[in-house]
This record gives sequence, C-alpha cells and structure tokens, in this order.
Amino acid sequence: MPCGEVLPVRSALLGDMSQHIAPPEAAPSRGPGPGSSRRRILFGAIAGVAVMIALALGFTFLDGGGPGTEPSSVTEGDAPPGELPVSSTYTTVEGAPSDPDPLGRNDGLVVHPIRETPVHDAPDGRAIARMETTQFGDTWLPVLAEQPGWVQVLLPSKPASSTGWIRADDVERARTPYVVEVHLGSKTLELVRDGDVVGQWSVGIGTEETPTPTGRTFLLGAFADQNQNFSPVILPLGTHSPTLDTFGGGPGTVAIHAWPEASSFGQAVSNGCLRISQEALEQLTEVPLGTLVIIDQE
Repeated sequence: MPCGEVLPVRSALLGDMSQHIAPPEAAPSRGPGPGSSRRRILFGAIAGVAVMIALALGFTFLDGGGPGTEPSSVTEGDAPPGELPVSSTYTTVEGAPSDPDPLGRNDGLVVHPIRETPVHDAPDGRAIARMETTQFGDTWLPVLAEQPGWVQVLLPSKPASSTGWIRADDVERARTPYVVEVHLGSKTLELVRDGDVVGQWSVGIGTEETPTPTGRTFLLGAFADQNQNFSPVILPLGTHSPTLDTFGGGPGTVAIHAWPEASSFGQAVSNGCLRISQEALEQLTEVPLGTLVIIDQE
C-alpha cells in the first residue's frame, strides 16, 4: 500500500512503514452476509479477539483457490479458468473496462463470488480474468451496474479503476449502509452511513510525488501485521499508486491505516496511503468489505 504502507508479504508496499505481512487466502474477516446490513471486517482486531497473522508465503499466494473453493462457472466460449489471469491486488488485467463514473455512488449493493468465476469485459463478452472467492478474507466487490444475468463490479487489479462483469448466478448479494469519502483538498475522511456523516477526521495523504489516487475504490480486506506497531489493522483498498508501480517488492497497493503521530494528519506526507487516527480506525473496522471509498480533490 503506497504509503510505504503496504501489504505484500514482508515488504512495505510503498514506503513509510515497516514490513507488512499479508494474510494468506483466508483471514478472520468477512463482508456482509445475506440478511445482514453490516458485519465487522475483522472479528476482534479492535475488540481483542485473536487475529490471524500471515506467514511470508510470497506474492503468489492469491493465485490459487482457497480451501473448499467450488468448481468454476464456465460456459461455451469461455477460456478455461486456469488460463485466465486472477484479478487481485497483485495482478494486471488487460482489456478491463475503465470505471464509467469515477466519483459515482451506488446503492450499497456488494457481491461475493460463491465459486471461482470468469470476469468479462461486457455482458456475454470476452472473458478477461477470473475472480476467486477470497482475497484478504472473503472477496466482496461493489456493484456498479446490472443487466439481466450480470453484475458489473470494481476490480482489485491494475489498472486502477478497472471494472468487469460477473454472472449474477455466481455471486451472493448483500448491502452496506456505508460510504467512505476522502477529500484530498481538505485532507479529511468522512464515514457516511445511510446518507448521514457519522464520523469525520483529518488524515495524512500522499505527497505531490507519490499522490493518493482519486476515483472510487473499495475496502478490499483487512489484516494484522506483527512486524509493526503503528496500526493494529491494515485496510488495503482496491486501488494502486499512480506513480509507484512497485515498492519493496509489492504491487503498490493503497491502504488505510492508523498512524501514531498526529502531526501527520492534515498533511501530504505519505507514499499514497491514508494515515488516520486510532479512533477513525476503530470505526472503519465496523465497515463491511466491498464498501465504496470515494477519493476526490475537494
């Protein structure tokens, strides 16, 4: 994660932080499930329940399906899933459509693939990638649009702000009442629930040389890193640094995390990540995975 803050295995994605260890495919986090409006993304990261710490398994750990992964959904004309690249924070998906409305909101709909499934460039279009059931815990993606039998989602892979279409039969649905709004001009982060601002904080953002990217992204996951003490939980987003292709061996994933020095808040000081207070982090750990994060220049 750009701010020096990173998620790769034993290396700071971008910079000002120490070495992070990303969790393997399963973590104690999960997005909202059917019938629930929200669920904590980490069970006990703040509340004191044990958090799974990842081993240094290398950057390929997301390339394989997690335990118990169901058979892939494939129809005539699709390439075999094994021949398609995985869409994850570690990969680049060529031919993925760009986000048509980079600052738009959705109605809170998020989806979780119930099996490994192809990602298409359009409904009934060409298969360009495959989406696995887990990323940092269960995979939850925000829905941008729907057509009969299909949902368009934001992807966690490069290029930033990429989208793809997944068959509606391959996902379960839930809704999140939250949106996270980040305003780079005022260097503030707002947590919005059901249209009301329920929290607002000053934050540290990227420098001019290593800026925090704008556009809409989403909460991709959460993990704990025993090799650092500045943030009990790291919240990787589904976007990447616009200026750092890699950092410390990682893919330059942008993240949200706590920072112990209040002097960073309200300043452009990071390598792209968002530095927040412990209070803000505690509230953000209540936000379900897949929730939209809108980053603008206001």
